[in-house]
Amino acid sequence: QVQLVESGGGLVQAGGSLRLSCAASGTIFSINVMGWYRQAPGNQRELVATVARSGSTNYADSVKGRATVSRDNAKKTVYLQMDSLKPEDTAVYYCYVDGRVYNTRVGGSTYRELWGQGTLVTVSS
Repeated sequence: QVQLVESGGGLVQAGGSLRLSCAASGTIFSINVMGWYRQAPGNQRELVATVARSGSTNYADSVKGRATVSRDNAKKTVYLQMDSLKPEDTAVYYCYVDGRVYNTRVGGSTYRELWGQGTLVTVSS
């Protein structure tokens, strides 16, 4: 089965940096968008940054200039480098990947949108 394994979350002091990683394991291919969303307590899940296979990126206004999303297609991994972290960045960060997943039941691939289990980022003031 396909899984997204996130890493890099933790406690960081305001002004610090953090690098999140998310690796897709299993038979997934033709990956299009890879990126990160976050959800703070009491808030809706919101986009942080995404990068398409074309290289096109999309950033939330709140992180523009501070975040950089990148990907390694060979490793099926997406990264999020965040600098100048603010307490407002505190949230659970979820990895997102969409692509085609081999489905043994169907005997072929199926387009799927995948989410990681989330990694907590806490920024202290």
